[in-house]
Amino acid sequence: MLPNKYRWLSLAGVVMLTSSAYSFKNDYFEISKNLEIFTNIVKEINASYVDEIDPNKFIRSGIDGMMNSLDPYTDFIPEEDLDSYKMTTTGRYGGVGALIKTEGDYVVISEPYEGFPADKAGLRAGDKLLEIDGQSVKKKNTEEVSKMLKGKPNTEVKLLIERPGDSKPITKSVLRQEIHIKSVPYYGTLNDSKTGYIRLTQFTEDCSKDVANALRELKEKNKIQSVILDLRGNPGGLLNEAVDVANIFIPKNKEVVSTRGKRREWDKSYKTENEPVDLQIPLTVLIDEGSASASEIVSGTIQDLDRGVVIGRRSYGKGLVQTTKNVGFDAKVKLTTAKYYLPSSRCIQEIDYSKGFDAKKAYEEEPEHKPDSTHTAFKTSCGRTVYDAGGIRPDIEIEETTPANITVSLVNKQLVFDYATQYRIKHDKIPQPEQFELSDAEYNDFVQFLSGKKYDDYTTVSEDVLKRLTEVAEKENYNKALKTEIETIEAKMKADKTKDVVKFKSEIKKWLEYEIVKRYYYQTGEIRELLEDDDAAKQAINVLDNPAKYKQILSKK
Repeated sequence: MLPNKYRWLSLAGVVMLTSSAYSFKNDYFEISKNLEIFTNIVKEINASYVDEIDPNKFIRSGIDGMMNSLDPYTDFIPEEDLDSYKMTTTGRYGGVGALIKTEGDYVVISEPYEGFPADKAGLRAGDKLLEIDGQSVKKKNTEEVSKMLKGKPNTEVKLLIERPGDSKPITKSVLRQEIHIKSVPYYGTLNDSKTGYIRLTQFTEDCSKDVANALRELKEKNKIQSVILDLRGNPGGLLNEAVDVANIFIPKNKEVVSTRGKRREWDKSYKTENEPVDLQIPLTVLIDEGSASASEIVSGTIQDLDRGVVIGRRSYGKGLVQTTKNVGFDAKVKLTTAKYYLPSSRCIQEIDYSKGFDAKKAYEEEPEHKPDSTHTAFKTSCGRTVYDAGGIRPDIEIEETTPANITVSLVNKQLVFDYATQYRIKHDKIPQPEQFELSDAEYNDFVQFLSGKKYDDYTTVSEDVLKRLTEVAEKENYNKALKTEIETIEAKMKADKTKDVVKFKSEIKKWLEYEIVKRYYYQTGEIRELLEDDDAAKQAINVLDNPAKYKQILSKK
């Protein structure tokens, strides 16, 4: 699973047993020595430092420092964070069932989960949380507010909210329950019902059963002829669930993945244990740079066994396995213990953390993919070439479409979100996601909504170039000669920039439609709306509708 510390192990070499034993003894001495030094430092600082220290906070900073020197997936989990950790593996927690985000000094509801307590109590996206159980939450962050909202099922939490359009705050009583986040938020049909579509967003407990049941229903009720498994943005999760998801499409007793660690006794092979749901149905798997870990095991296995066509953008590149160990006082440490290898014997890990790990750099920068010439080639079952490291390379690559600066600015400044909130107040219902479209009059209303709001403070490429030109001209003493021309260009750019909201109308409209649809049809509706303009899904349908092309892609090259 992708790290929670950041957005984004080295394999021990073969050594003689005597050398390994010596190394272990030497390490043990160094560990004992430095632990004693560490303990003595803590004691001295606690006894003699000029100010009082918080022992928990002080020592935790030391633990975090150790974790940050390893890889971004090795992490300390104190007792107070166990519930959050369990939620990532089970998809379950006690609470109200809503996503939240910060807006100004307050936290607002960004999305209530359909059918859960927040939704049943009538909470809406855009509702601002003022108080929780009588306690003001002004200037509290989302983590603090989330802890206040969570609690044992069947306990009540009282919320004071401010809703746009209402003159007075509203009190809501919400009865907490066990929230089970759906691993398959949507499945349905595309392509005149010939193609099934299953969206899997996380590899939590029993997600494989959800995928299998979705496929069975699509086959029995809709008589689908092919299927798309969408793993885009899926950060991974439980390894055994990845094996079971792959098992839906591949035979029993087939190796999906193997793991190799520092000690040979930890090496393990994971094979499918169940009868598959369908071995023959044409299959495409969608991935992107947000598909990691378990997502890469499934897509990589499907690719290595030539069971289906992988479409999209290169995946994240996480080929490491984590194990959770108890360390006392109900705390745990999640640490990297092995690398995993796909059926072709390749490991798709992108970064070699044995050469050092810069936490700040990893957080601020996207990993750079190295050229294929630097990687080792492997063969799929039928002899197609695949590569190790750098994630899963799709069989068909879809070019990434980057939103315009104006669109990014409108989304980041919450203006798309806020307009959708206003739209929901004025409209009790809208057509189904596939039929909903914002009219030109409604888009003009959005433009009016933007009046007086600051959203054009982004920098265009042209402005960057002009800025560099100004700097170079100043260094070369041309600034006086070019001053008038540069100022004229700047003025023209600024005037043209104000027209971006019209220039990029079609793109901005789509983002507005995505957000508005979610207010009425929740996450399911948003996915249905997104599929209307999904290039990867369209390419998948094109391949699945063309048996000759599908077969040719999966044949030896």
